[in-house]
Amino acid sequence: MNILTEKFNTPYHSAPFNSIKNEDYLPAFKELIQKSEEEIDAIVNNTEEPTFENVIEALAYSGEQLDAVSNIFFNLNSAETSDELQQIAQEVSPILTEYSSKISQNEDLFNKIKKVYDEKEKYNLNEEQQMLLNETYKGFVRSGALLNEEDKEKLKKISMDLSLKSLQFGQNVLASTNNYFKHITNKEDLAGIPEAIIEQYAEEAKERELEGWVITLQYPSYLPLMTYAENRELRKEIALANGKKSFDGGEFDNQNLIKELLQLKQQKAELLGYSTYADYVLEERMAKSPTKVLDFLNELLTKAKPYAEKEIEELKSLAKADGIDEIQGYDHAYYAEKLRKAKYDLNDEELKPYFPLDQVQEAVFGLANNLFGLTFEERKDIPKYHEDVKVYEVKENGEYKSLLYVDYFPRKGKRAGAWMTSYKNQYKKDGENSRPHISIVCKFSKPTKDTPSLLTFQEVTTLFHEFGHALHGMLANTQYPTLSGTSVKWDFVELPSQFLENFCYEPEFLKTFAKHYKTGEILPDEKIEKIALSKNFMEGYQTMRQLGFGILDMNYHTKVAELEGKSVKEFEDNYTKATQLYPANPETAMSPSFSHIFQGGYSAGYYSYKWAEVLDADAFQYFKENGIFNPEIAAKYKILLSSGGTKDPMELYKNFRGSEPKVESLLKRAFG
Repeated sequence: MNILTEKFNTPYHSAPFNSIKNEDYLPAFKELIQKSEEEIDAIVNNTEEPTFENVIEALAYSGEQLDAVSNIFFNLNSAETSDELQQIAQEVSPILTEYSSKISQNEDLFNKIKKVYDEKEKYNLNEEQQMLLNETYKGFVRSGALLNEEDKEKLKKISMDLSLKSLQFGQNVLASTNNYFKHITNKEDLAGIPEAIIEQYAEEAKERELEGWVITLQYPSYLPLMTYAENRELRKEIALANGKKSFDGGEFDNQNLIKELLQLKQQKAELLGYSTYADYVLEERMAKSPTKVLDFLNELLTKAKPYAEKEIEELKSLAKADGIDEIQGYDHAYYAEKLRKAKYDLNDEELKPYFPLDQVQEAVFGLANNLFGLTFEERKDIPKYHEDVKVYEVKENGEYKSLLYVDYFPRKGKRAGAWMTSYKNQYKKDGENSRPHISIVCKFSKPTKDTPSLLTFQEVTTLFHEFGHALHGMLANTQYPTLSGTSVKWDFVELPSQFLENFCYEPEFLKTFAKHYKTGEILPDEKIEKIALSKNFMEGYQTMRQLGFGILDMNYHTKVAELEGKSVKEFEDNYTKATQLYPANPETAMSPSFSHIFQGGYSAGYYSYKWAEVLDADAFQYFKENGIFNPEIAAKYKILLSSGGTKDPMELYKNFRGSEPKVESLLKRAFG
């Protein structure tokens, strides 16, 4: 018996992590693909007249078990991977791509969908049903349903190649990150770095059976070094190593892979009748077109650049006092921290004792309770995939609402960054509201034998960010799984996450949880005030950085032909030069480790972070004007979150806010 092909015999049918073996995956995928194909065949072979119920609805509910196993497998491949899992991923990805291509190119199935779509006026469909019908029809057309047989085969091959190559891109970045470490034997080299961080470096060395200290390119190791190390040569060396990830011509180099991925995307777009891949992607976004995106990014660039240049001038003055005539990118975090300390007398190490992870988690749970009536209770009886993971049962008015998995600490098998994901979507079927299973994955410093996990303020905002996504999933309340939770337009998906970060800067809220882990002392008022003031510290620089990523992404996905005969580095330098505030380093490039657009789902979509900032600034302004815990506005916002993708996002937003979002809200928040 394969545990993965049975109904999970666990609380709330949660993933049976404690019983799954790696050898279960491949046969389970094959069996469940066959089962799902049989469900599709039943729809196609149904001799009754095609209707919304027996075609569109039946399709929306099909493949439930396959989705569950895919979620388990691919989430683990991000959070707790191994060579064996990566090998299975290489085998499984083409099988799944072939399966989805088979469905999306099933002519008989599409004919039934098209018949229902063409006759939709005769059905009395509600708003969500209309959205499902439109999205289903459009999804098939965008997957090549209207292509001839030869072109369908071409598209199928392109999709398979894209799937494998993007997987390879991510594996190369992970391997490149894990392969590097810097072994330090002289503690003087670590001057300026807080003792708690040095202790982490010592623990890392011990794990590697080395004397002294070890620095890696994992974020909790890399960032403190760049921020505090007085040793400029060490900062340069580590920054250089980080900038060379998958860009050193070695085994894990991604430069050719980038060109191959972009060419494949362009071929896919042209095959489907779009001039560029960005046109293909943006048809399904709030922004609609590459021109509109670039206009939006360039408008922000024009307004933000003078602020950014002024910020860098301040850093140059500090560096000059240290005898540095030309400040470099690897000096930025160090001098920004010095300036922040001078301006606000704040540094991360001073603040960290007030932000132990458990307290911050309790604060975000409390906020969810205050705004939406949710409670969180740890469950020890629900299987988990690693001892670091905790599982919470989420309730609303005493009734089960969701499961929430939290996984906070770095491991070698965990990819970089922080993210929210789901093991199971919410949907309603046969009178039952089947609730979601949501997960948050981060990379915070592990507790040591003497100290709990203490978060930098940036990590506090990271946790709130991912929890904002989680709320979008946990509060989902839609009929169909494909329209549930975070299944929304991509440039709308960051609104809930970025919105929640705003609370971290509100003195009224900070005072409820920022307490010293040893003494219980509340973070002093002057520091809280400085946190609020520091919110916009280096906002110009950060804006330019994000705009650089967004502009580069949009140009990669609209100007593929330009890459021929050009290096990735040349292309990157050309399209980021308007946003660069430091001299470019010929030895480094960020594109080869730009996983968001070459492995994740942000291809031609990186702009959506800034787009969503306009939404979140405007939404939070509404709360600020009426009280940040205002129950009526929270109730309206809850409707927005629970509606998922059942309505056009602009309509959802206007229903909540009463008007379209204004870019002025962001500019006011960022630059006053």
